[in-house]
Amino acid sequence: MSDTILLPFSSRADCQAQFAAVLARARSTLQLFDPDCAIFPLGDSSTDAALRAVLAGGGRLQLAVHTTSYIERHYPRFLRLLRDYAHRIECRVTSRSLHQLTDSFCVADGIHIVRRFHSEHFRGEAAFDAPEATELPLERFAAIWEESNVALHTSTTGL
Repeated sequence: MSDTILLPFSSRADCQAQFAAVLARARSTLQLFDPDCAIFPLGDSSTDAALRAVLAGGGRLQLAVHTTSYIERHYPRFLRLLRDYAHRIECRVTSRSLHQLTDSFCVADGIHIVRRFHSEHFRGEAAFDAPEATELPLERFAAIWEESNVALHTSTTGL
């Protein structure tokens, strides 16, 4: 029997608060999948500070999305972060065959997770210090990552 405590949420504010809690616990790895990252506040100053702390400490970020257009239009702070830490951040765009995937999740260090059951709704759950809760999402992320292509280059030439 598992001792994992799942923390349900059903609003934008609660989802973003759980995302912030996952980021605050991250030390070495972040794997994030979302169709467009519109709900994860990658452009906020507090998110930027948390990500910079992880990356400055040697951490890595893997971001998989269906489209980068929302990030490019609304998250200039994240694009600066990408430029500053290009060696620690990898962004990929999923292949068209994966565009039917509609869930959304962020896993930190393989043991903390926030996930929404459907990207068009705020209903989801978070779990902390719970590797059993991240096992299936991490397997899915690995499969998504394999079927994705590099995106969000740090310059127009990709260098």
